[in-house]
Amino acid sequence: MTEDATRDGRLSRRAFGGGVLALGGALVIGAVPGAAASPEPGAGPGLPGEGAGGGGGAGPGVVARRTTLRRGSPERAGLLSAPLDRLVTEAEGFLAPSPAHPWYAGAVLLAGRGGTVALHRAIGSAVRYAAYDEKTDTGIELPPERQLPMTEDTVFDLASVSKLFTSILAVQQIERGSLDLEARVTAYLPEFGGGGKGDVTVRQLLTHTSGFRSWIPLYREPTREGKLRLLWNETLASPAGSAYLYSDLNLITLQLVLEKITGLGLDVLLHDEITAPLGMHRTRFNPPLSWRPGIAATEDARPPWSGLDRGMVWGEVHDENAHGLGGVAGHAGVFSRAWDLAILARTLLNGGAYGRARILSPASVELMFTDFNTAFPGDEHGLGFELHQHWYMGAMATPRTAGHTGFTGTSLVLDPTTDAFLIVLGNSVHPVRSWRSGSAPRVATANQLARAVPVPPARGRTAWFSGMESSTTATLTLPPVPGAARFECALWWDTEPSADAARLEASADGGATWEAVPFDTVRAGKEPLPHPSGAVSGWSGRVWHRLTAAVPERGTGPVRLRWRYTTDRRYVGRGVYVDGMRLLDAAGRPLFDEARPADGARIEAVGWSPSAD
Repeated sequence: MTEDATRDGRLSRRAFGGGVLALGGALVIGAVPGAAASPEPGAGPGLPGEGAGGGGGAGPGVVARRTTLRRGSPERAGLLSAPLDRLVTEAEGFLAPSPAHPWYAGAVLLAGRGGTVALHRAIGSAVRYAAYDEKTDTGIELPPERQLPMTEDTVFDLASVSKLFTSILAVQQIERGSLDLEARVTAYLPEFGGGGKGDVTVRQLLTHTSGFRSWIPLYREPTREGKLRLLWNETLASPAGSAYLYSDLNLITLQLVLEKITGLGLDVLLHDEITAPLGMHRTRFNPPLSWRPGIAATEDARPPWSGLDRGMVWGEVHDENAHGLGGVAGHAGVFSRAWDLAILARTLLNGGAYGRARILSPASVELMFTDFNTAFPGDEHGLGFELHQHWYMGAMATPRTAGHTGFTGTSLVLDPTTDAFLIVLGNSVHPVRSWRSGSAPRVATANQLARAVPVPPARGRTAWFSGMESSTTATLTLPPVPGAARFECALWWDTEPSADAARLEASADGGATWEAVPFDTVRAGKEPLPHPSGAVSGWSGRVWHRLTAAVPERGTGPVRLRWRYTTDRRYVGRGVYVDGMRLLDAAGRPLFDEARPADGARIEAVGWSPSAD
């Protein structure tokens, strides 16, 4: 079952949650405090002579840092401890009805930056229910002695997060020259061309622009041949390349391509090419029976909500099609734990290497973090990875933030800009899929990790911070200053694009009415950028910008200026910071300077607060 749509197409991914580049780009990740490599027991050390900073990909010919993971304090990771504490508290809140039922029976949370895992916490239950009673809409709990608590090492059915592994395996083959990104799928699978699919390319499979509908019930066919026949004969919902539509069929097809060109099963490829080199010892398809006590249970799978009558699914893949394919499928079926996924996250943020192992070149990683879907705004997608999706990435979302979710309640988010990573593994379909709704825990935890990344003031000891609340209006108002001709300050912003904005406004009637004030911003080494609407929204690079604006002339009286930050009720970004506000006369002399205590005391802040991050 894909998370992007229910079987009857009722909800899209967001509703449920709310040209080819050359191989040669560089993934540049700045070092962060406390990122020296100090591996977890069993992790390989960095290569001699290689840096041990906070990760960092590199272009061709440049050696990438190979940071390995170790546990450490938030301070060592360059993170603030209070937001990480709130991350856990907010996640625990979803163990209670939210609003009608718990979002999950339990979860494992892992957050880090650079080579430091600063948070690894288990909450709730891995196995709580024996069955689901549809008549009373209640879960039938196991006796207390048979319930299993969640642990840090609990293994989860990753559901669609499995797609990332299939995508990495495909990019490896592209790197090696055995798979052509722009080739038609029929070059590898001639039978695939049935139903008018002859023009579908490998890139379109990886970016969900093939035209496939979301899914089809392959599991209803009793034989593998019958399942393949359904796929070969499937027609497209839209012409190849003309629209974005997330589909499990893309990654199932890609699995078949990989198995054809390598002669190996996807499970063997996963082990040989990813998990064994990286030391991901609790990641595989079809976990053995001995793992079962350490696996989180999923759903009491019975019609009508499930396509199969299997009872409580525990230790076997939840997805019906993956189950029908023997547990090994390109779209679902991988089981893993949080620490293993953190190794994968660190590998990609390192530019494809971890310890002594390299599974991808930095240029190949760059393809996974580059938007190939510029023709479909809002559906940004690298090769396999989704990009810039606030509906589950929350305030971690940037144009280069990459991740994926899984229907069982799993998610992985990587932010190359801050070198941070977040893993949330929940058993949210336990005891039944209808108990979960949206992606609120993912957003809440991502917001807190984003907040945990400090934003140092541009000057001095504090800067004004807008906060990160949704459905709010915050104002920061300067006193009336006669003779002011120019306004300047430092500005930092990262908001939900278009929906949330910071506006510079002026009033000549004591605050009864306000109008927009156009301004220019410039960041170091760049050309000035005009903002004729007097507003900023979206992504600014998470760096400080210098702002200048002409103070409008309105009669003979002084004009007041203010910042007004507004957010809608859905998602937020990291917020807005303002620092070093000054009002200058025509000769450039300061009439107001917030650095002067007497001037700073005259600022009226509603919803804004001084921040020393």
